[in-house]
Formats: sequence, C-alpha cells, structure tokens
Amino acid sequence: MLGMLMAKALHIIAMVAWFAGLFYLPRLFVYHADAHDELSIARFKIMERRLYYAITWPAAIATTLLGLVLISYNPHYYLKSDWMHLKLSLVILVWLYHLACGSFVKKFAHDKNVRSAYFYRVVNEIPTLLLIAIVILAVVKPF
Repeated sequence: MLGMLMAKALHIIAMVAWFAGLFYLPRLFVYHADAHDELSIARFKIMERRLYYAITWPAAIATTLLGLVLISYNPHYYLKSDWMHLKLSLVILVWLYHLACGSFVKKFAHDKNVRSAYFYRVVNEIPTLLLIAIVILAVVKPF
C-alpha cells in the first residue's frame, strides 16, 4: 500500500511540475512575441528552451510513467472505467499541447514565429481547461 501511495504522491508532484511548465511557457511566448530588442529576445529563447527541455519534458515523462505504475496496481478496474478512458484521452491532448509548445519553442529559437501575442494568450488557457477536467475525472469518477 505504501508503494502505491508513494507512486500516487510522486505522480501528483510530477503532474504539478508539468502543468507549471505548460502554464508558464505560453506566457513566455506572449512576452517573446511582443519583444523587439535583441537582449529580450535572446533572454526569452534561453528561458523557453530551459523550461521546456529541463523542466517540462522530465515532468511529463515522470507523470506518464507514474500514471502507468498506478494503473498497473489494478489494471482490470482502471482499463474498464469510462472515467479513466476519458481521462487518458485528455492526457493525450495534454501531450499534444506539450508537443505543440515544443514546436513553438523551436520556431522562436529560429526567429520563425508568425503568431501574435494574442494567439499565445488564448493558447495559454488550454492547459487550465484540461487540468480542471482531468482532476474532476480523477477525483469524482463520474461514470
């Protein structure tokens, strides 16, 4: 039981770190899209690269692996639960969002961004909606 509880705690910690990165990265894109001086642009490139590769990626991998560990404790129950199917579908959307952010990081790194700061403000709301739905599904298990 302690193993499962520790896995759950670590899963939640990794998920918080992953989402912190997914919340902050598009905010950096907003500021980067509005930046015009070379010093600011260079600074945003460094911040975006470090956040994405040093924090967000490891947290995403840890979240996913620990989630699989948790499922392995009772796969029969979890893999037959409708709420888990929906949750896992939303986690796939989180991964797609994560990868899209990586694409934006690369575009900014090569000075190829064509999106406005407004676009990134809107994009910045997506992980919040996904997080709300995922947490409600995991806690309430509505189906």
